[in-house]
Amino acid sequence: MTRQPVLVTRRLAPGVLDRLAASCAVTAHDDDLPMPRADLLAAARGSAAVLATLDDVVDAEFLDAAGPGLRIVANHAVGTHNIDVAACAARGVVATNTPGVLTAATADHAFALLLAAARRLGEGERWLRAGRPWTWAPNFLLGMELSGARLGVLGMGRIGRAVARRAAGFDMSVSYHNRRPLPDQPDAQWLPLPELLSTAQVLVVSCPLTDETRGLLDAARLALLPAGAVLVSITAGVVDEVALAAAVESGALFAAAVDNHVSEPEVTPELLAQERIVLSPHLGSATVHTRQAMGNLAVDNILSVLGGNPPLTGV
Repeated sequence: MTRQPVLVTRRLAPGVLDRLAASCAVTAHDDDLPMPRADLLAAARGSAAVLATLDDVVDAEFLDAAGPGLRIVANHAVGTHNIDVAACAARGVVATNTPGVLTAATADHAFALLLAAARRLGEGERWLRAGRPWTWAPNFLLGMELSGARLGVLGMGRIGRAVARRAAGFDMSVSYHNRRPLPDQPDAQWLPLPELLSTAQVLVVSCPLTDETRGLLDAARLALLPAGAVLVSITAGVVDEVALAAAVESGALFAAAVDNHVSEPEVTPELLAQERIVLSPHLGSATVHTRQAMGNLAVDNILSVLGGNPPLTGV
């Protein structure tokens, strides 16, 4: 049997590439940095499958460059905003993602960011590493108490629900906003967006980036949050980053944390300027187990489609 050509656009977690290479003719970009656009288009030519990442824009130009033999684009991510799904469908190309396997790790990271922001851990570490004088004092680097606080979740999908479950351990009450209430969330209260924002002492933004959510939390909506609230964003593009920085700088928000960034790998300068904004470089799913699971699910999708079967997690 002819080994079908597959392009892998980024270095994968250990062991994942070997599974694909065992049955396919793999061309792999062995680097942690994304392929330049021109190189990506050239490398895609003639591929039957492409294992892509969020930095790889899969649009009509990409699909034309790949050619009519392309059968599947397997995104190594739960998001699909880099893929023109309609253009793929028009050409008979299957698009897949990797939902579910990264839920726990991403929810853990969201809570780590929340704790770091609320308790000012980044500021404290920078203080010590800079060798600045300090001593225990009643008013030194006071943070926000999470126990018993009201958590608002914007986007009660898999990750949002996992965040809500973790909040139970802190005796936090949970409210959320989706397009409609969920019947299987008896311990969480659905609220219209304005009411969610105006009552959330802590807000976790975990909704997917879509045309409807892009820029949803602008300056006006951020102003609805209670004074001294903490905001954690794990979805790029939903929160106006400049407005968020301004809200923290003014003291309207106590602190914030951001994991996914609008212009990765660049970070909005206004965010960098704020001591009370915790920043991480898109680490939500960054555990060995999870990245291997994501890679293996992408490979499973490719092998299934190339074998004439339906995808496991089609978009």
